[in-house]
Amino acid sequence: MKLLLKQEHAIYYLKDTVTEEVLYGGAAGGGKSALGCLWLMEMCQKYPGTRWLLGRSKLKNLKETTLNTFFELSGKLQLHKQFQYKAQENTIKWNNGSEILLKDLFHYPSDPNFDSLGSLEITGAFIDECNQVNYYAWQIVKSRIRYKLSQHGLIPKILGSCNPSKNWTYKEFYKPYRENNLPHYRRFVQSLPTDNPHLHPSYLKSLLRLDKNSRERLYFGNWEYDDDPAALIDHDAIADYFSPAHIQPEGLKYLTIDVARKGKDKTIFRVWHGWLCVHRSAIARSGLDEVVTHARKLQEKYNIALSNTIADEDGVGGGVVDFLKCKGFVNNSSPLEMKENGVYIKPNFENLKSQCSIKMAEMISARLAGELCDNDEVLQATMEEMEQVKLRDIDKDGKQSIVPKERVKELIGRSPDEWDSIMMRYWFALRKDYRARVRVAAP
Repeated sequence: MKLLLKQEHAIYYLKDTVTEEVLYGGAAGGGKSALGCLWLMEMCQKYPGTRWLLGRSKLKNLKETTLNTFFELSGKLQLHKQFQYKAQENTIKWNNGSEILLKDLFHYPSDPNFDSLGSLEITGAFIDECNQVNYYAWQIVKSRIRYKLSQHGLIPKILGSCNPSKNWTYKEFYKPYRENNLPHYRRFVQSLPTDNPHLHPSYLKSLLRLDKNSRERLYFGNWEYDDDPAALIDHDAIADYFSPAHIQPEGLKYLTIDVARKGKDKTIFRVWHGWLCVHRSAIARSGLDEVVTHARKLQEKYNIALSNTIADEDGVGGGVVDFLKCKGFVNNSSPLEMKENGVYIKPNFENLKSQCSIKMAEMISARLAGELCDNDEVLQATMEEMEQVKLRDIDKDGKQSIVPKERVKELIGRSPDEWDSIMMRYWFALRKDYRARVRVAAP
C-alpha cells in the first residue's frame, strides 16, 4: 500500500532510534487513523509476541471509527486471517503472539490517576484523536512502554493523531515546532487535506463551506482557531484584547489581585483604568506582608481608591483582604443581582466566578475591554487561558457555569493563574447595580 508523503515522514520518525513521541495531523483528511493502524499492523507482524495499545478518549468512539479503519485496511492488505478480534476482551490477537489492546483513555473522576493502566506493559502505542485525551493520560501511557523493548532492540514509541486544538497538543508539540524548539525526542508532522490526492473534490469543497473557525482548523490546519461551541472568547477577540487601540483609558482606576494559594506559585496584580488594563505584575509566593506592600505601592502609584481594590478572598487571600481592608472576592459565593430593564433580577449563574467570567468574556468579545502587554511570555500564557474560558454542560438546562480550574489545568498542563485577575474586574460593574440590603436587628 502506497503511503502519502506526509505519512512516510511520520513512519521515518517511528522507525528511527531517537524519536519517542510523534504527533501527526493538524487538519481533516490527512490519513491520521490510517497511519496509526498501518504502523501497528507492521509492528505486530515484524516483532512477534509484542503488545501494543490502540487508544482513544472513549472506547465506544474507537470501535465506531478507528477500529473500522483498522478492519478496512487489513482487508485490503489481506491480513484478516492473521489475527482474531476478541470483542469481549477488547483485544486483537495475532497468530504470532502479538496483540493490540483497545483502551478507553477518558479521564474519569473515579480514576483520576489512571490507576487502571497501572500494571500495563506495552511495546508501543497509538492514540487516535489524542487532543481529546488528558495530557496526563499521554504521559501515563508512555511510561508503560517497556514490554520486550530490549529483546527486539526497540525504544519507546508513542504516536498521536489530532486536529488543531488549543490544549496540550498545541503547547507541547505545535508551538515548539513552529518556533523550531521541539526537543529531540519529539516530532510533529502537519498533514493537510490537500496533501491527500485520494480525497474526493466534493469533500474538499465541503470543508471550505464550513464556518470560519472550522474551515481554518480542518482545511488550512490553522492551530490558532478553536471551534468549540462552548468557548466564550474567539481567537480574533483575544487578539483585539491585546491590541487595544480602540479602548480609551478613562474613568476610575481599579486594582484586582489574585492571591497565590495551593497549586499556584505567584500572586497576580492588574491595574485597570476604566476597562483597559494598564499594568500587570506578579510576585512569587510570599508572605502577606509582601503582597500587601506591593498592593499599596500600586494604589499609591496609580491613585487607586481602597474601595476600588479587590482580592481573591479564598484561602490565603482572606488574610490579604483583612490586612489591606479591601473588597473580597469569593469564587463560590452566590452571584450578584443584576439590573435589567430597570428591574433587579437574580441571575442564572452557578456562582460569582462564573458570573464574572461569563460577563467579562462578553466585554472582551464586544471589544469593550483590553490590555497593554509588552511581555510575550505573559501574553502567551494569558491568551492560552482565555481560550479555555468555556461554558460547562452547554447542552443541559440549569444555571450557567464555566469549566472548572482543575479541568483547565488538565488541558493546558499548568495552573491557570492569569484569568482570575481579569474576570474580577467585572465585579466593579456589578457593584454599580447591586442593591445593598439593610439588615434590621431583631427586637
